[in-house]
Amino acid sequence: MKNWEQALVGPHTSLREALETIDRAGCQIALVVGTDRRLLGTLSDGDARRGLLRGLNLGDRVEAAMHKSPTFARAGEAHHSILGTMRRLGLHQIPVLDAAGIVIGLETVDDYLATPAREHWVVIMAGGLGTRLEDLTRDTPKPMLKIGARPLLETIVRSYAEQGFRRFYFAVNYKSEQIEAHFGDGSALGVDIRYLREQTRLGTAGPLSMLPERPTLPVVVTNADLLTKEDYGRMVDLHVEAGADATMAVRDYEMQVPFGVVRERDGRIEAIEEKPVQRFVVSAGMYVLSPQALDLVPRNEFFDMPSLFGAMVERGMRTRCHAIDGYWLDIGRLPDFERANMDFNEVFR
Repeated sequence: MKNWEQALVGPHTSLREALETIDRAGCQIALVVGTDRRLLGTLSDGDARRGLLRGLNLGDRVEAAMHKSPTFARAGEAHHSILGTMRRLGLHQIPVLDAAGIVIGLETVDDYLATPAREHWVVIMAGGLGTRLEDLTRDTPKPMLKIGARPLLETIVRSYAEQGFRRFYFAVNYKSEQIEAHFGDGSALGVDIRYLREQTRLGTAGPLSMLPERPTLPVVVTNADLLTKEDYGRMVDLHVEAGADATMAVRDYEMQVPFGVVRERDGRIEAIEEKPVQRFVVSAGMYVLSPQALDLVPRNEFFDMPSLFGAMVERGMRTRCHAIDGYWLDIGRLPDFERANMDFNEVFR
């Protein structure tokens, strides 16, 4: 909520004045704060009504009727997490506090219902062969495989569109006619879809050289075989706030060695660790690239994302990681495809 400060009242404010504040702010709640803006409680219409029914009058202090243990969100908490809390508890608004308990904002359900349009382009790499899925992709490109009730690529596009992204570029190659026949110009989904048609395989970054013009804003790039509930807009916003040239979404990945691992020196056993778990940070296949990063992509050459990030690191450009910890699935193998279909109705309905 932009004008959330209008909802602030002190603990000695009268109930009448607090109700006038609620009416004026239009957010159905007053935030009761101390002189340092530390949150002391909240007052809703219901809190005031219950106070009056207990015998309070409109001249009594708001602290006598306020809710003293309100639910709140922390600074930096992801939007989807805040919305999930509001849905779970049936709240229409939730104050946002910093680490010291000072009010720094107020989130309302209306803030999420009115999704702002984003001018950032989304480039989806949809030209892969999908060979690891064997017979499934013999006649159908992997992005067009049905996950739940619709093609995988359509779910990806819908997820971005729900967050305000409108302009898409599909990098296509293998059986691209099926993709183009299904999506057309994107108008059926309320978006603008254009195509980067590869004549030869250009890798996971090479198709960026085919963009018809240099963008003026950072571009989101994603693989076409990912299902995720990531907040893409927040990923872009943090990229911009950091002044980054490139952002790579990353995840923690664990792999258990199925044997006892022997640590030895000069043939002498020093220790044995039974079936240890190795932990890595891996690329999640989603990126945000500023225009200057795109300048490093060679034209009409096979070029992968690791090569692009390597070139930026060599030049001292600012590259950063963006950790994601929500639902994420790379549909690269048949078990992944089967799991995606099992998860679909619960996660993406």
